[in-house]
Amino acid sequence: MDRLVNTVRPYAWGSTTAIPELLGVAPTGEPQAEMWMGAHPGAPSRTGRGALNELIAADPVRELGERAVEKFGPRLPFLLKLLAAGAPLSLQVHPDLEQAKAGYAAEEAAGIPVDAPHRTYRDANHKPELICALTPFDGLCGFRAPVEAADLIAALGVDSLKPYVDLLHAHPEEAALREVLTALLTADHEEMAHTVAEAAAAADRLGGDHAPFASLAHHFPGDPGVIAAMLLNRVKLQPGEALYLGAGVPHAYLDGLGVEIMANSDNVLRCGLTPKHVDVPELLRVVRFEPNDPAVLRPEASASGEEVYETPIDEFRLSRFARAEGAAPTDLTAPTPQILLAVAGSPRAGEVTLGPGESVFVPAGEATGLTGAGTVFRATVVA
Repeated sequence: MDRLVNTVRPYAWGSTTAIPELLGVAPTGEPQAEMWMGAHPGAPSRTGRGALNELIAADPVRELGERAVEKFGPRLPFLLKLLAAGAPLSLQVHPDLEQAKAGYAAEEAAGIPVDAPHRTYRDANHKPELICALTPFDGLCGFRAPVEAADLIAALGVDSLKPYVDLLHAHPEEAALREVLTALLTADHEEMAHTVAEAAAAADRLGGDHAPFASLAHHFPGDPGVIAAMLLNRVKLQPGEALYLGAGVPHAYLDGLGVEIMANSDNVLRCGLTPKHVDVPELLRVVRFEPNDPAVLRPEASASGEEVYETPIDEFRLSRFARAEGAAPTDLTAPTPQILLAVAGSPRAGEVTLGPGESVFVPAGEATGLTGAGTVFRATVVA
């Protein structure tokens, strides 16, 4: 197996302390938002044998196994991350596989450079994802019932928001949500900035359920995403709880440290809370305007001690081992590729001792055992 050396991304929304505290190192003073573990070409993990993406490209069957290559092609189909939000991320959705393929092909045919700021599709893959909290984790996910969103917005007492409140009482619910989000994202910029400022001041006075939206306005003054965020459910995860995000589900992470796993893609359509490009027509085509309560996932324990976070896709499978001192060894040998990430204690993967935040890549079929005390996340595929 290969010990991984991983890149930390200094995005502006990142916490300055959460990842350093986990790693047991001094903060640098700059945001440390995400630590990537995998073979994504944007920041591939490095090993003693070379960059992980290059190792896989040189011999995909040896590294990934025949099953994974046959099912997903000659690439690692997932990306594992430590994600540390110290400020809100953008309000966003991800396309399904068919939408991603069509959108990528259309932009390629149009000759839009893949790194252009107005480019929407960076690749032809979908991006389902799972976030598992390591600390209390705060976010927004999926649409509230429109009448609940109407009550939240109406309580602000802002006259310019009354038309949106009226729309949210219309039926069917999906049409009401679509009409309100469309109106918010296409409103006059100056008028919306004034509305957001009034809403933020009211939210600050009211506090309680409105407090997060005052904070969003502080980070993104005048952004229509502040009002759009009121359409979404607030979700608070406790350590060990997780949230699965499928295609078309609007979401934003607000604060906290977690382990995130996703299909190996960079396709993001933004709805707001960002200075970046918002492709409104494509966004409205991709968003699923379905009100629902977000399902908080808790792992299902097996006899081996493996706790699995069940999801409906095959590109990744995330599980956890919380091992006590003196626990019997666990055999992790599998016909699929694995990344093992320690988040507590000093467990051993084979002969490699892992401290918090340290990880290894295990090629398909390589004999691997887990010993020692600590908590380890296991990322692999279903093949």
